Amino acid sequence: MDIEALNTFLTLANTKNYTRTAAQLFVAQSTVTNRIHELEKELNIALFTRNNRSVELTVEGEQFKDYAEKVITLTNASLSEISSLHKYENHLRIGCSDSIYEGHLAPIILEHQRQFPNDALKITIGLSNLLMEQLQNDIFDVIFTYLPMKKSSYHCEVYKQDKMILVTDYYNTMYARGITKQALIAENYLMCNFALQDVGQFIRNLFPRYHQFSLEIDDCSKIIPFLLGSESYTFLPADTARPFLEAGKLRVIPLLDLETPVINSYMICKNSKRELCQSIFM
Repeated sequence: MDIEALNTFLTLANTKNYTRTAAQLFVAQSTVTNRIHELEKELNIALFTRNNRSVELTVEGEQFKDYAEKVITLTNASLSEISSLHKYENHLRIGCSDSIYEGHLAPIILEHQRQFPNDALKITIGLSNLLMEQLQNDIFDVIFTYLPMKKSSYHCEVYKQDKMILVTDYYNTMYARGITKQALIAENYLMCNFALQDVGQFIRNLFPRYHQFSLEIDDCSKIIPFLLGSESYTFLPADTARPFLEAGKLRVIPLLDLETPVINSYMICKNSKRELCQSIFM
């Protein structure tokens, strides 16, 4: 089983067509056919079901696709790191939640790059659950998430603590003096479904069971454009909202009869990278 075969398999899984796969890979269609045939023969399973126009992954093919994607990602990351060993002193693969990156990490990384140009940093933005899985699959050296990890082979510590605030468009002056829980339920609340454990549960519990929101999104930094120019509301980490508050685009709505929990974000890294990560980020 080689990388070319895995790449061919993944491309065919996406295009569902041998001709388009061959065109994307700049090979003959017979080469695609032979690679898939040899892969199925080696695995002793059918990866695709075929008809005259397209192919579809079998159940076994779907499972193998997850494996192939991990192998390709890890191989590319490893080869990239090896090829740059002669050029950089330190290499750090960083996975980060978008809101943590925007609210805390971006200026730290910018300053570090200015001071230490011989360090190579590779940054990937993603969701907490996926980042934790990729860390354990050796895709990252360190991740910044809203979820802690308790495993002996990894170091986990609180990175930042943030206050959660209710915000709306700056020109929406309704509730400028404050809002009650009951009034908030009646308004157009935009649900940021980020995985913040107690915080996420706190927001859900404010609303009736099975409450339908006009908008749900899994990244709080991406919800801000939907607030602007509307009479909508959402909770955001204070550091995420700060640039928009200072620019006069958002305003804070005081809470009259409820208190929000503190948001913890975490730095999780391999034990071997602990000192390097703490020197850069803590």
